[in-house]
Amino acid sequence: MTRTPLSTATSLVAAALVLAACNKPADAPEPTATDPAASSTAEHTFEPAITVEDFRSHVRTLSSDEFAGRAPGSIGEEKTVEYLTAQFQRLGLKPGNGDSYLQNVDMVETTADESTTLELDVKGEPRTLAFGTEMMVGTRTGQPQVDINDSELVFVGYGVNAPELGWNDYEGVDVEGKTVVMFVNDPGFHAKDAELFEGNRMTYYGRWTYKYEEAARQGAAAALIIHDDAGASYGWDVVKNSWSGPQFDLSVKDDPEPRLPAQGWLTGEAARDLLGDLGHDLDALYAAANKPGFKAIPLDARLSLSLKSTTSQKSSPNLVAVLPGATRPEETIVYMGHWDHLGQHEGEGDTIYNGAVDNATGIAGILEIAEAFVHQNPKPDRSIMLLAVTLEESGLLGSKYYVANPTVPLDQTVAVINLDAMSVSGPSRDFTVVGMGNSELEDLLKTQADTQQRVLREESSPQSGFYFRSDHFNFAKAGVPALYAKGGDDLVDGGTEAGQAAQADYRDKRYHQVGDEFDESWNLEGAVQDLQALYGVGQALAGSEQWPRWYEGNPFLAAQQKLRPAVTE
Repeated sequence: MTRTPLSTATSLVAAALVLAACNKPADAPEPTATDPAASSTAEHTFEPAITVEDFRSHVRTLSSDEFAGRAPGSIGEEKTVEYLTAQFQRLGLKPGNGDSYLQNVDMVETTADESTTLELDVKGEPRTLAFGTEMMVGTRTGQPQVDINDSELVFVGYGVNAPELGWNDYEGVDVEGKTVVMFVNDPGFHAKDAELFEGNRMTYYGRWTYKYEEAARQGAAAALIIHDDAGASYGWDVVKNSWSGPQFDLSVKDDPEPRLPAQGWLTGEAARDLLGDLGHDLDALYAAANKPGFKAIPLDARLSLSLKSTTSQKSSPNLVAVLPGATRPEETIVYMGHWDHLGQHEGEGDTIYNGAVDNATGIAGILEIAEAFVHQNPKPDRSIMLLAVTLEESGLLGSKYYVANPTVPLDQTVAVINLDAMSVSGPSRDFTVVGMGNSELEDLLKTQADTQQRVLREESSPQSGFYFRSDHFNFAKAGVPALYAKGGDDLVDGGTEAGQAAQADYRDKRYHQVGDEFDESWNLEGAVQDLQALYGVGQALAGSEQWPRWYEGNPFLAAQQKLRPAVTE
């Protein structure tokens, strides 16, 4: 893959500005002269309606080599910010953070030394685990040096403390200063037991983020998750690619929750060998950890780690733009997606993680929906916000920061509609609602799906926990109804077999890999159909006085009751 010289964008500025002027509403601010949108807008005229070619143009530009994988703090960030700013101005959207489109998120960038090893004492015998091939490890402390000496290992099952479910893997064991080892996903998954947690459907307790959070609350020195493809819903390469290179965290002042000195993953093979040498069979531990009353197991092993990292203090922006409502502008509907991806790694050959599906498609989608709202007549009564967040790939940090520092009060935020990794496989007969059964937003989506002669279905792999893996989740935890939906598996051309094959191909060959590149042959008719339906949901809300509720029994309803009691009475 060859990279376009950085001078290409500036050489096209004049043409970009001419085109932007032709497309923008009369009261839109003028774009700046450092406009990398030139790579798209110099050759494309945007239509008022949601169209394949408009969507394609945005995705092509955002996922080009020139944007270098859109890593926070990189040249890719600069170009992404400039591109989105130019598009907001072209559309005549108002800055959503005072007089700025930017909401800066302070972050700590940490890059672990890849020569790092885990040194183990296994029943008195030394063992070394290598970075990348047997384990991945890092720190969220922002410290350039983390040392752990002779930390006892304890197997804690799934690392879950869920009092409302009567489940505590830490009960009866003190892990202060120790290293906890645990499985990914949550109880019930590997045993395929529908009576445990939600059976095959992952809960938040199954997410790696939760497991590290709980281990930190318990006072552990380190936590290691045992990887398996099915439980994680992705292969080891995804872990390796995601955990190597720069890692980002919020500053301690913005996220004061406890943090582990070190956290990481073990390959399934390394874990099986290690536990076998300690007299434990991995399959037997899976069975034991899925039974109520499981007790943590101290292991006759100790861990030592000398983790050196390169650290720096940086900031990366969320981008916020608003189309003010005509009659109730304080009430706001948010369309959001994350702009960041994994950037460019060192190495030979193709080293750019372009992130075309993940998530150039989502950002292109919110721009297209905004285009439709801008040209809507009559104008929406409520305000429409576009929120393009950073640091999603680092644990939903940009959206976490926004929810803690909202530019519109959360009790005036009517709903959030999240676009992340849209389908590029053509129209489908179904519409996937991730985490189906959550809120009345699904009733509005069903109305739109009915007009398209489509049916709503839950995701085909509920064990993957996708509802907890994208930015809307931070809004949901705060009580704001949040919808995450996209094209389904039952493709018009090829049916479910073709849809599932496309999903498997993306998961195995492209997700968090250099293969996630723009392809001119994609059938984007389905993506446009999805965008039209999601626009319809917001259009219905923007023209009514409805405040959607979480369904009864939903875990987020209690937060909404505190946030806006009148809605839930």
